[in-house]
Amino acid sequence: MAQHRKGPRRVSTLVARDIGRMGESRGFSETRLLTHWAEIAGPDVAAISRPVKVAFPRGGIGAVLTLLTTGAQAPMLEMKLPALREKVNACYGYNAISRIAITQTAPTGFAEGQAAFTPKPKPKPAPDPALRDAARKTAAGVSDDGLRSSLERLAENIISRPRG
Repeated sequence: MAQHRKGPRRVSTLVARDIGRMGESRGFSETRLLTHWAEIAGPDVAAISRPVKVAFPRGGIGAVLTLLTTGAQAPMLEMKLPALREKVNACYGYNAISRIAITQTAPTGFAEGQAAFTPKPKPKPAPDPALRDAARKTAAGVSDDGLRSSLERLAENIISRPRG
């Protein structure tokens, strides 16, 4: 009789095998490149691109990483390729990627050519000093520094939230 695990399980443990299989079919032996693209490439590059596949050319040394981007963003991405290659190879731990190729598409297209890149989040305006003082007064009685700063941020967010 099979044993069933009781209690909650992390979603990552449930989908890890499927993500690994999907990544390997595209040449990604290191699925972290897919799952943590924004952390590896940085928010600016991740907002305009995503990894599509890793190919190993015949007789060549090193792999070719193909990135998907829109036509308008390709020149900007092209300028960042040397630094991006270093970041990607740092993820692998050795010079696995010898070249990065760019493929372009329109914001919407057919099947896998569809690209919906998220725009960079708008920077938050500087907080009002009066709100910050009110938030500090709210959390003033807490002795733990980490907890006090968290409570100050929470109070500031609650106080500055629009009423409606």
